[in-house]
Amino acid sequence: MGDLGTLIKGLRKAAGLTQSQLAQRHGMSRATISGIENNTIAEVGIRKVAAILEGLGYELTAIPMRRRKTLDELKSENIHDESK
Repeated sequence: MGDLGTLIKGLRKAAGLTQSQLAQRHGMSRATISGIENNTIAEVGIRKVAAILEGLGYELTAIPMRRRKTLDELKSENIHDESK
């Protein structure tokens, strides 16, 4: 969540909002916003994160993680083919 906290902090600052202002908008405490931004909160609900991001003009999305290719996939690519 560290990257997420850093992202939220940057978006908040770019919007010209204090932690207190952002917290008030979403019915949270300033300490909660601070904990999210500084990765010191033990757990934060996905709905809270989505609400914060939406309030800053963004949406929470999920994308597949890149996976490493298998040996068979690498072999089939024939990376040593000199005609390429």
